[in-house]
Amino acid sequence: MSHLILLFSLFLAPAFADGGSQKSTQNLCSNYVSHKRQKRDWIWNQMHIKEEIDTPLPHHVGKITSSVRNKNAKYIIEGEYANTIFKVEETTGDVYAFERLDREKKAEYELTALIIDGTNNRSLERPSKFIIKVYDINDNAPVFVQKVFNGSVPEMSPVGTSVTKVTAVDADDPTVSNHATVTYEVTTGGEYFTIDDSG
Repeated sequence: MSHLILLFSLFLAPAFADGGSQKSTQNLCSNYVSHKRQKRDWIWNQMHIKEEIDTPLPHHVGKITSSVRNKNAKYIIEGEYANTIFKVEETTGDVYAFERLDREKKAEYELTALIIDGTNNRSLERPSKFIIKVYDINDNAPVFVQKVFNGSVPEMSPVGTSVTKVTAVDADDPTVSNHATVTYEVTTGGEYFTIDDSG
């Protein structure tokens, strides 16, 4: 019994010692954090919007937010599509799209966010670039890459002989599940020919 008590004591000793060192380390870390200078910086929500939204314009895209505290602060966006397709509400930082977007025409928009003092137009924070991504919807039908595919097969060929290969493409985003997946079907002549998913 004395051996068991001794072993138990030995196991507990390092645990208590380690707990003390952890406590002192935590105190040092918290002291360091409390005395560390807080850096001002931009804070972001994710910027994205679905294509072809059929609700009334404008459409809310996201929000640009800075940790700067200034009662005269004003948000501005710059870039090729700023203040045309996209506009920002200068007091809240809410970004809106004023056109219906088509991912197949343009999938991403790069803009620059600024926050200035409205009384003197002085910049309160370094400008920050951000990207608005347009999310795909499955709105495109597959199309064949050519109008006519010619094929031939010798008479009396065995069942399963390849006759030709057809190819269709879909303009939707291939990274979104099944949006650009193409399958094939023989609509006439099915009693003589079959087609697989490779065309």
